[in-house]
Amino acid sequence: MAIVTVSAAVSHVGKIRSNNQDSGYAGETLFAVADGMGGHAGGDVASALALKRLAEIDGQYNSAVDAEFALQEAIVAANAVLTETVYEHPELTGMGTTLSALVRVGQSVALAHIGDSRVYRLRDEVLTQITIDHTFVQRLVDSGRITPEEAKTHPRRSVLMRVLGDVDAAPEVDLQVMDTRPGDRWMLCSDGLSGVVEHDDIEKILKNSIAPRDAANSLIKESLDHGAPDNVTVVVVDVHQSFDEPKVEPVVVGSAAQPIAFEQPVGRRTSRIPGLRLHPRGPASTEPSHFEPGSEDYLDELIEEDRRRSRRRKVTWLVGTLVVLALIAAGLYAGYRWTQTRFYVGASNGNVAIYQGVQQTVGPIALSHVFQETDLATDDLTPYEQRQVQNTISADSVTAALEIVKRLSDSAAASTGTDAGTGATDATATPTPTPADPAAPPADGTAP
Repeated sequence: MAIVTVSAAVSHVGKIRSNNQDSGYAGETLFAVADGMGGHAGGDVASALALKRLAEIDGQYNSAVDAEFALQEAIVAANAVLTETVYEHPELTGMGTTLSALVRVGQSVALAHIGDSRVYRLRDEVLTQITIDHTFVQRLVDSGRITPEEAKTHPRRSVLMRVLGDVDAAPEVDLQVMDTRPGDRWMLCSDGLSGVVEHDDIEKILKNSIAPRDAANSLIKESLDHGAPDNVTVVVVDVHQSFDEPKVEPVVVGSAAQPIAFEQPVGRRTSRIPGLRLHPRGPASTEPSHFEPGSEDYLDELIEEDRRRSRRRKVTWLVGTLVVLALIAAGLYAGYRWTQTRFYVGASNGNVAIYQGVQQTVGPIALSHVFQETDLATDDLTPYEQRQVQNTISADSVTAALEIVKRLSDSAAASTGTDAGTGATDATATPTPTPADPAAPPADGTAP
């Protein structure tokens, strides 16, 4: 049985952009995605030119190493085409494109990557990002200066460290050979997908046993549901075993599927001016764009700006924490001051006492203290009153607490007075002798 691929390529302009600067290709053995940069004037031209040049190597190879070498040569040639185009059309100065591509050869794939488009592989229900973004924030993540979560919202997340274009005559491209096997699903995409859709959501869609075109359309829809601020291009490639090798018609999507048009062609320039390394949006453009730093000075400036941003973030966090702690402390103090306006009657050292505060505690901290300990013993109270005092009796003020103590004292005095005036007689008491009768005989029987 032969190893074959079934693939699909889909591209969408998104919800914000006015033109599609992405290009996608799904062919016989070659699959690629390019994301143009340089604004409305050149992004679509750059990705289309690069992909058209790359498509020329789509075909059969003896080994993955041969395919890797062909990818490298084609990318260098594509970069030269972009440089020459800018030379012929100065209005395109600064244009460039990312490029992620793979060529399948048997049970191997040759990969080439530059920029922030991505290649993923789904194997055994696990989605893995194969390529590493050539971005400023990725460098910060790799150095441990920011987290991947912070990179998603970093103000410099669009800064590209490597691209194809007129900014570098010898661009550094990541090349590698990897194994593949039946059941693998490969996915290439522009950052219009990976920049807005979470990894887990991409994995969930690709894990569904649906055709590559349905999977690609679902990924596009997911990006649109998240706002799709950029163009979105997706290429899905399934690796299968089959007795037949079907004939494959290459599919081209995005700007590469349209005729390449230049806005205002001009004659050749007599001097070569290096392309700008910083490509901000034009004043009339509202479209987002990529950037590409072109000098160490600019990179140092970005790093220093990031340091300032980090310091500001730390200071803001510290000030915010101190403010929150101050508010909490003020609230606790106000609450404690309120508790000290309350009183209650309880027991202390066997006597009735007046407490200032409330009966509750906060952990080991009591919110009350003895305000006045009286001479009234709790043992002098009735059993009912003793239970009341043990459970405490609340009072709104110290005057109310004093009135409660007075009532208890009066009750105890009344109870003691009742017991003393009962006149009860002890049956065992010795009777008082009466005076002796003179006529009675003596008690001992003797004569008077």
